[in-house]
Amino acid sequence: MTVETVHFHPELLQRFLNADLSDEEQTACERHLELCDTCREQLQASAADDTWWEDASDFLQDDEFEINRTTDDSSLPTAIVDRVDGTEESTSADGIPANVRQIIAWLNPTDDPAMLGRLGGYEIAGVVGVGGMGVVLKGFDRSLNRYVAIKILAPHLATSGAARQQFAREAQAAAAVVHSNVVAIHGVDESNSLPYLVMPYLRGTSLQRRIDEHGALSVSEMLRLGMQTARGLAAAHDQGLVHRDVKPANILLDGTTERVLLTDFGLARAADDASLTQSGVIAGTPHFMSPEQAEGAAIDHRSDLFSLGSVLYAMCTGRPPFRADTSWGILRKVTDAQPHAIRDLNPDVPNWLCQIIERLLEKDSSRRFQSADEVAELLEQCLAHVQQPNDCKLPESLTTQVDRTAIQRFSRTRYRVIGMLALVVAVVVASQTLFPQLPPSDNTATKQADDAAPMSMAEEPLEIVDESLLDWDDADFGELSSIRNAIEKLDEESLQLIPVPRPNE
Repeated sequence: MTVETVHFHPELLQRFLNADLSDEEQTACERHLELCDTCREQLQASAADDTWWEDASDFLQDDEFEINRTTDDSSLPTAIVDRVDGTEESTSADGIPANVRQIIAWLNPTDDPAMLGRLGGYEIAGVVGVGGMGVVLKGFDRSLNRYVAIKILAPHLATSGAARQQFAREAQAAAAVVHSNVVAIHGVDESNSLPYLVMPYLRGTSLQRRIDEHGALSVSEMLRLGMQTARGLAAAHDQGLVHRDVKPANILLDGTTERVLLTDFGLARAADDASLTQSGVIAGTPHFMSPEQAEGAAIDHRSDLFSLGSVLYAMCTGRPPFRADTSWGILRKVTDAQPHAIRDLNPDVPNWLCQIIERLLEKDSSRRFQSADEVAELLEQCLAHVQQPNDCKLPESLTTQVDRTAIQRFSRTRYRVIGMLALVVAVVVASQTLFPQLPPSDNTATKQADDAAPMSMAEEPLEIVDESLLDWDDADFGELSSIRNAIEKLDEESLQLIPVPRPNE
């Protein structure tokens, strides 16, 4: 028997895009879309035209050039990092990725047997890394006697207008930002119809590799790396650029000085670019996207600040704040869910740092910090406090916030204790009033009285409770009121005697 698959009507998918469905209908649509390729394709077609989705597909190609450096310039690295999405590059029998072999085939011949080939004025010594849109090569500039990193567009994308535009946009964006925490662009050129960028060659690693190898970082290291990343973003924002792909893989660590270098401006756009307001186009890495990016809504520089908060979260916990089995599930969590509490995953993270990250991860961009400069300055002051806690205090804004939290926690505990004490006192007073202690009787006298005048239960019933004890004296209420007043007075005095704890972290 053939089972007929039911697909959504186009009108229903359009309502889904416009967020016009009820919660129940929304949930049902999401579950169906995760399983049905046909409806997902129809949804994509409804969300934007083919041109936009071609651009989005290219933009979402991971451009992570994770480094596996070798000191042997004459050999090709055998370990090339896979793409972030988990799909592996196709490889030949010798283990070299197919697009790397394509690039090598495009190189001009060289007379140096230690080199792979020649690209423009550079001798190619090896391959640094592989990304979705191209390959990063290790080149040697003989005129300046220095190694450089050369990012070249993959041959199969050479005829793609969107890919070439993105490549050119990366060069223009990165070249416009001159800052010590942004990778510089030495030059842009073309060889055999393939455009390439020339950048400094770094002997370090990426923040993603550091997290993968060591897990959560120390507080001082988190603050130092976060501060430098914020400064690099501030420089880009000052040029009117929104990076749109801030993630650990795009934060390089210079091996000599541990200096942060923000890289990969392939998705960067001018803040006034009309494409930033195009509904339905999603660009970036899902784990580190802002909610407005995930929704395909208009974005500005504050979107990068949300991504920075996600990077700080990953440094604190060793994992991104939003995780799911599918990209769609991640995007839904980015827009609707709250990340797991940081201190539940890493108790060593101070409260004030958690509060900074929580503010960066606000869903509403107006509730975040409003500039990368502000974040950089705040993290710098916090780093000074961690390094010299006696000489450098926490910023007043954080101290006030932490104090308010401590006061609320202390007040809740105090009132619970006072309430329990009041209940105990009330129970004791009531028991003393209703059941006063009777004087002890002489056992011998009682036995003699019982022998002299025996009485049956039928002649006189046993009085279980003296009726006089059931009468409530109004004075008892006065006594309870006095106790309550005394407790309230002690409560007021405790606020003056018990200091509110301040953070020592």
